[in-house]
Order: sequence, then C-alpha cells, then structure tokens
Amino acid sequence: MENFKIDVDADGIALITFDVPGRSMNTLTSSVMAEIPQLVDRIKTDDAIKGAVITSGKTSGFCAGADLGDIAGGMIGGASLQDAYDAGWKMNGALRALETCGKPVAAAINGLALGGGLELTLACHYRVVENDNKIQLGLPEIKVGLFPGGGGTQRLTRLIGVQPAMMAMTEGKSFRPNDAKGAGIVHEIAEKGQSVEAAKTWIKNGGKAVQPWDDKSFKLPGGGPYHPAGIQNFLVGNAMIRKQTYGNYPAATNLMKAVYEGVQVPMDAALRIETRYFIKTLMTPQAQAMIRSLFLSKQELDKGAVRPAGVPKSDAKKVTVLGAGMMGAGVAYVQVMAGIETVLIDQTQEAADKGKAHVEELLKKRLSRGQMTQEKFDATLALVTATTDYDHIKGSDLVIEAVFENREIKADVTKRAEAQLAEGAVFGSNTSTLPITGLAEASVRPEDFIGIHFFSPVDKMMLVEIILGEKTGPAAIAKAIDYVLKIKKTPIVVNDSRGFYTSRCFSTFLMEGMAMLEEGYAPALIDNVGRMTGMPRGPLEMHDDVALDLSYKIAKQTAIDLGDAYVPSEGADIVARMVEGGRYGRKNGKGFYDYDTKPKTLWAGLSELAPVKFDDSTPELVDELKTRLLYRQAVEVARCWAEGVIDDPREADLGAILGWGFAPWSGGPITLIDQTGLKAFVETADRLTTTYGDRFKVPELLREMAAKGETFYGRFAPEKKAA
Repeated sequence: MENFKIDVDADGIALITFDVPGRSMNTLTSSVMAEIPQLVDRIKTDDAIKGAVITSGKTSGFCAGADLGDIAGGMIGGASLQDAYDAGWKMNGALRALETCGKPVAAAINGLALGGGLELTLACHYRVVENDNKIQLGLPEIKVGLFPGGGGTQRLTRLIGVQPAMMAMTEGKSFRPNDAKGAGIVHEIAEKGQSVEAAKTWIKNGGKAVQPWDDKSFKLPGGGPYHPAGIQNFLVGNAMIRKQTYGNYPAATNLMKAVYEGVQVPMDAALRIETRYFIKTLMTPQAQAMIRSLFLSKQELDKGAVRPAGVPKSDAKKVTVLGAGMMGAGVAYVQVMAGIETVLIDQTQEAADKGKAHVEELLKKRLSRGQMTQEKFDATLALVTATTDYDHIKGSDLVIEAVFENREIKADVTKRAEAQLAEGAVFGSNTSTLPITGLAEASVRPEDFIGIHFFSPVDKMMLVEIILGEKTGPAAIAKAIDYVLKIKKTPIVVNDSRGFYTSRCFSTFLMEGMAMLEEGYAPALIDNVGRMTGMPRGPLEMHDDVALDLSYKIAKQTAIDLGDAYVPSEGADIVARMVEGGRYGRKNGKGFYDYDTKPKTLWAGLSELAPVKFDDSTPELVDELKTRLLYRQAVEVARCWAEGVIDDPREADLGAILGWGFAPWSGGPITLIDQTGLKAFVETADRLTTTYGDRFKVPELLREMAAKGETFYGRFAPEKKAA
C-alpha cells in the first residue's frame, strides 16, 4: 500500500501510519479509499495482529477529510444512480468493515481530523487525541453544501445524542481536544507525542473490539424519535433548520432526515440510509455549486492560480501599515501572525499605540484559549513597532495604506512613504472605492502601485481583493499575491473601476433595499426577505453595519469626481437626512435600527422619512423581492465582466461569497446565472427592467451568450484563459 505503512510490534499491535505521498496533509483520495479494505483485511486475517493503532505520519494533521475533487467527481459523474450510490458506499462499507473486524482498533489523533478524517476515527473503537489546542475535530461538510457521508451522521449521533450531534453537524462546528473529550467524541487526551503509546496501552489493557451501538444493550443518548424527550429534538430541530437556512440548503434538511431515519434501525441499515441521502444531496445544484466555488476554486486560488507566470516568488519579511485604526490594526495582526515584522504608523503616538493595543487584545484571546504560548505571544507582539516616524519604513518590502477615504490624505502619505522605500518595494492602497489609477497619480513609480483591499474585521474575513491600476506591473501583482497567501487569505485580482468589483456589486444589494424602502415596503419585510435570499443580513441592517456616514461620504466624493455625470443612488436622500440627524449606523448605535436594546429594534422615525405603503406579504411578493435583490447583484457582476473589471469565474464567485456574503447556496453570482440558464436569466432581467428600471438592464454580452446557449464556466473556463 502506498498510503498506509504497517509495523507490528512485539505485543502484536499493528501501528498503521497514514501518510499520503507527495502531500503536506492527508486527505481521503480514491487511492486511499481503495486501500482501506486491504488494510482492514490485513488486520482481520493476520494472526500476528492482536489489535491496531491508526495515526498520521504528517506533522500538519491527522486527516483533513475527503478530496472532493477526486471522490465527489466519481459520484456525480456516475452513469446511473446505482453507480453513484456504489461510489458513495465505498467509504461507508470500508469503515463499517473496520469497526466489525473483530480486533480492537484505536485512533491516535496527532493533528486536526476534519470531515472524513474524523469519520475514520469514529469507526475506531477508541480515540486518543493529543493535548494541543491547534488540533480541531469536526464535521464541517455543511459549509460546502454537503453533510457527513462516511458514517458521521450515525456514529456521532449514537455517541453524543441527537441534539448535540445535529448542532455540531448543521453548524460545521470544530472541537478543540478538551471540548471533544467533554462532549464524548474522544475517550482520552494524551500529551504531545504520547497518543500512540496511550492507544497501545488501551489495547494491551483489554480494549473492547465492539462499538457501543453494536452492543445489544445500547440505548441512544437522549432518546430517539419515539422517546418522550427525544422527539422534541426533531420537532424543534426541524423548525430551527428552517429558520437558519430558509430552505436554501438541501444538505441541512437531508441531514436531519438521515439522522431521523437512521437512529431507528441497526447500524448497517442506518449507513445505507445515510449514503442514499448523501448522494441525493450531492446531486443537487446547490451542493455542486458550493463544492466548485467553496472547495475546488478556493483551493486553486489559495495556491496562487492567478499569479503571473515567470515572476520569481517573493517573501515579505517587513511590511509597514499606514493608519492604525481598526482596519490597519487588523492588517497588522494578521501580518504578525504570519511572522512578518510590522511597522504601524499613525499621525499621533497615541493613535499608533491604540492600534498596537488592538493587536495585543487579539493575541490575548489566542493566549487565553491555549492556542499560543506566553513565549510565542511575547515574540509575536514584539514584531509590531507603533510609531509616527516614517523613517521606520526603510527596509519594508511592502506598504499597506489604510488611511481615510480621502484622495488628498492618501496622496500625501503615498509620497511620504515612497521616499523611504527601496526599488522594487510595493505600495498597496487599502481603499474600498477610489480608483487605483487615480490614486497612483501621486506615486513616482506607478508600476509598483497596487490596490490591496481588505475586508473588516480583517482577522475573520478571508478575502483580499487585489486591484490593478493602468500601470501596475506583473512583479507588483505577483508580490501582492505572495503576500496575501503568506497571511493565509484568499486573493482575487480585478481591474480598476470605481468601487472595483466587491464594493461596487455589494452596494447594489444595499441600494435595491433602499429602492424598496422608497417604494413603501415595510423595513421589516425588506430585511426578512434579504435574509431569505441567503445573504447574511438584510440590506437595511447591513447598511447599518457598513455605516451610513461612510455611504454618505462616498456619495459626496463620487459626486465631486463625476461632476455632471453623477446620478444619486436609490435612497441617497434618506441616508443623507439620517446622517445629518446623527444616525451613522451600528457604530454609534443609531441607524435604521436602534441598538440600545437587545434585540435591536427598527427606528420609529424611519416611517416619517419613508412612509410604509405595503406591509402585507404573500408568497408571490416575497419571491419577487428575493428575485430583485439577487438579480440586482448578479446583473452588476455581469456588467463588471462586460467592462473587463473581472474575467475569471472562480474569482467572481468566490469573491462575491467571501467578500460580501453573496448567497453561498448559489455558488456565487456567475454560477447563479449559469445554473439559471442565460436565456432564462436574461428574460427575467428584461421583465425587471421593464417594471423597475434600467438598473436591471443586462449587458449585450449576456444576450450574445444566451443566443449561443453558452455559460460563463464554459466560455471563460480558467484553462481556456490560461491557454
């Protein structure tokens, strides 16, 4: 076997080392799945083996789960439903054979075990995890539109009960070692490097080779569907899933069905039920869209798929951040976490120190959770130099400018910083709306000037939008991508435009909400429908999060820049009056909502600015409003494509989901258009244009593609772009 190494010791215990060649992390590939039955057969039939311990040969983790690009492709591409089921059953059948092999099998978990990796350990009779808070154990499949398909829905439920198992799986929750032990997912915690010995000790002390659910006396913790207490889990859980997903995610519903039906039958039948629902889910448009965007495309972009070829790899050692506010301090934090020496500059020492204090606060959270030692904490914080002195910029490989959205201020700090930079160092502006080409006019070397747009909060948001000015060179692009990958973010590269890609398209969600408000729709209806589309918040509450005064300032700057060509956006007058009245959004507790109570409440004064004419809802009205909110964004994405702002479907889709929360179930706006069908999409957009105005008017590119029966992923496939 190429993925497993077996060493049998003098006690007859086989140490099985899981080590996929040529990879930094173990995953369940088709090759691995083919070898597990061989492994089980060896354990079962070799008389010299009295028991087995499975561990990882990787320093990076135990197993990160299934290689969806490898395994799922075979299931989706099957010639028939039976073929798909047979492919899906391979893992379930193999792991069932492992736990019924008749000999005790223990898992020595010496790194993260997620998805199929955890499912492999759940099929072992005993689980030991090392005492390392960097280790995560969980079943996160729901995050890519699936649910556990390797026995996880049945084994985890039988281990810890319906309610905690369903919560863990529907949230994709990860457990640290102590939490996993407390929940009953693992049996023992061993010190680092001692998990194998602890697992062997369990076997030598008479470890039982029978799973709890195969014991005749087994009872489901908390009870099942026909238990007085257990039935509540399904009654309440069904309602909670509907509340959380609005019916957008078949995986969540099918997960509950698999659990509900599976816990009522023996394990062999339960696993067949799980496989059926898993295959049914895998074949939904939602799952296929999410797997492509959130797994396959993300993997490709995280490996630098759009990096210019032929440019030597760079490694930023020292980076200066101009502006120590929440954004700048957030950038400083992710840099020092990546081991980058960071200079944090602001106008006053007090402001710079405040930014460093924010970095310290975030590091303290890691320290308190056991994710960082005191020594590591001290060394990491020491990487930050808070100052007002631009001389400290000397030696920086990169500068990130994160000052106010004001062209004059940005021009001033650009000139001051570039005076200290060596040749080849890159200047990156974190502007969210101002065109990079215009900002680069203040630069003496525009070929090294680029947009590097972070999202707030920086420590949690995984996307970075890299924006090219007209003169930005390939070396600057490559260095920016190398930097983003080093701080463990996902980069997308777009061309210059007002608002670029993410801010420009995201703003249409807010503006369509404002259009509905002006038309007289009830604010609660607007936000409820917004959430029903799959967006993280409704357009009004999200507008509060962004800050109304920021929208107001951007509108004023845009009016100045465009002059007579400026056209106020929907609801601009309402926002202006709110800001002038001191309502800036969530940040000062007063916006469309009042935040001095929990939960927040709609501001009563809003009805004077936008009188309600429609407060009744019907399914038809809700569907129409949902369509408006989604299509408004998708049409703007199509316009960005037609104008050359973005030209890679992977970046367009993943940038939308990670950047502004575009309905993840859809796979992104480009996939939404493709799966709807260009012809049907254009017809609906034309109807919306006739009814509501030119903001829904599609570019001619879409009409041309519709006439030819094309799709974005077909016509603009990444491999075609590379060729």
